[in-house]
Amino acid sequence: MSAAKKKENVFEQEGGIQGQFKNWFLDYSSYVILERAVPAVEDGLKPVQRRILHAMKEMDDGRFNKVANIIGQAMQYHPHGDASIGDALVNLGQKDLLIETQGNWGDVRTGDDAAAARYIEARLSKFALEVAFNSKTTEWQLSYDGRKNEPVVLPMKFPLLLAQGADGIAVGLSTKILPHNFCELIDASIKYLRGKKFELFPDFQTGGMIDTTNYNEGKRGGKVRVRAHIEELDKKTLVIKDVPYSVTTTQLMDSIVKANDQGKIKIKKVTDNTAANVEVQIDLAPGISPDITIDALYAFTDCEISISPNACVIVAHKPQFLGVQELLRVSADNTKELLQRELEIKLSELQEKWHYTSLEKIFFEEKIYKELEKKHATWDKVLEAIADAFAPFRKQLRRDITREDIIKLTEKPVRRIYKLDIDELNDQIKGLEADIKQVKYHLANLVDYAVAYYEGLLSKYGKGRERKTEIKQFEAIQAKQVAIANTKLYVNREDGFVGASLKKDEFVADCSNLDDVIVFTKRGIMKVVKVSDKAYIGKDIIHVAIFQKNDERTTYNMIYADGKTGISYAKRFNVTGITRDKEYDLTKGDDKSKVHYFSVNANGEAEMVKVVLTPSSTARIKEFEFYFEELEIKGRSSMGTRLLSMQLNRLSLKKQAALH
Repeated sequence: MSAAKKKENVFEQEGGIQGQFKNWFLDYSSYVILERAVPAVEDGLKPVQRRILHAMKEMDDGRFNKVANIIGQAMQYHPHGDASIGDALVNLGQKDLLIETQGNWGDVRTGDDAAAARYIEARLSKFALEVAFNSKTTEWQLSYDGRKNEPVVLPMKFPLLLAQGADGIAVGLSTKILPHNFCELIDASIKYLRGKKFELFPDFQTGGMIDTTNYNEGKRGGKVRVRAHIEELDKKTLVIKDVPYSVTTTQLMDSIVKANDQGKIKIKKVTDNTAANVEVQIDLAPGISPDITIDALYAFTDCEISISPNACVIVAHKPQFLGVQELLRVSADNTKELLQRELEIKLSELQEKWHYTSLEKIFFEEKIYKELEKKHATWDKVLEAIADAFAPFRKQLRRDITREDIIKLTEKPVRRIYKLDIDELNDQIKGLEADIKQVKYHLANLVDYAVAYYEGLLSKYGKGRERKTEIKQFEAIQAKQVAIANTKLYVNREDGFVGASLKKDEFVADCSNLDDVIVFTKRGIMKVVKVSDKAYIGKDIIHVAIFQKNDERTTYNMIYADGKTGISYAKRFNVTGITRDKEYDLTKGDDKSKVHYFSVNANGEAEMVKVVLTPSSTARIKEFEFYFEELEIKGRSSMGTRLLSMQLNRLSLKKQAALH
């Protein structure tokens, strides 16, 4: 075989392998998305959760079952290990909605794990039994090994997905749906069915505060900020009363210790006193303000976190990104449809029962049962005779009499029929007719029926499920403003360095490592840098200070000589926004330009300076006064106002003016 032919065969093999990998990857990613990580829109459950609940329904006898036994039952349906089932079961139990628990199930606030599966017990809650199960309206499929049937989705008559929330990481996408308040979800469902507007915001078991300004209905791109409540016990002690969602007290304390070690806050001690309620105590260092420390805790620790929701669900076997309002509308429509199907099934069952009870009444009242006592050639002839005997009464019935109906009647033991028995059948028929009328009324007024259903859920299960998380708009905390001044800043003016490590040089100010430093040089260069150990700016530094962004009050007065022409210019300017580490030339740009006079005025002051020309100057007046207040404050890049074309001897401050 030629080398070219061999090479061609290799490429063919590689192409085949690439194709196989592509198909395998798509199969795997589809499996993870559909069968593991992302919940279905119909019932709000992932497959493992659905299989756990189905297994618990099979086991349900009103008593608690060992979690180990529930895991074993669920493994008949879920083709994965017991650990994944156990973790999912504990997660469901900790949400305190579908499952009643007994034993140590851990604590989401502290991060404590649940006890081993053989020690803890669970059973379905009454709420779960009411809203999540109905074998008559459930679509079934074979389990993974083909031995048993399992639900495709549970007939969930409640917005469970929004009540519990969901987290999942799949291949190429993820989902994060935040939990919402039980009572508010029911109220919103009723409003939607009534055609009214509604709003939904997250609510967490852990309490705290939430800013929903940018929630964006839980869609991609939205964000919420969640804070713990912090109280001032006294001037030396703060107490954290709850934890933000998804943060444990251990994580919270670690973040506080880390912020203290980094010098962003100053505390003496942090203690976890959590029992029935969260209580993390912070003892402050002497002389530290409690109010500033509270702001610093929000700025630098997990006392405040940001959560980005991403509501992804499976709709018609495909992942879709929906907002929480759309998810609630889908749930309410699904609930209404399930209630309609239940009513239709109930109506069919009532009509069937009415038909049989009416047959039974005629069978005994008209003594048709006596056909059983007559001698007929065959059993089929007996059935035919009974059918013929019913002929005059067929108009009293609502459907035809079937052979199965007659066989069922003949299986009833023949006994002496008293008047009381017929009256009892008449009462049953009247009761069935009343029930049929009621069901038909509900079907004709389905919205009212669905609203009444939701109201029933609220009255039975809403107590104790009031909102725990306070909705509040947070003020933005500037980290630089609350950071502890944990660093000393120094400058070497001659060599042009600023930094915290230049301890043998000139002290500038106390600052934090979050601050920015603004520096001006004799050459007319301005630069803003972050506080560091050592940064080079440029030789002959004339001013260095902590920079405040968007500072419109601090005004810089400057006179410089252009290196190319020798002409002197005067300018006044503010520095508000800048690009860090970028050099800004405040002169006309020549390398030989030089600053003759420079002042910094915190409140926009405008001084007067004395200008003295060199003795060799040809000007008649060699000495005069210049007032900066005559200049308009412009941008830092402005050239300035021409002051004189003669060579300067010296400039000196003569009089500091009042605020201008």
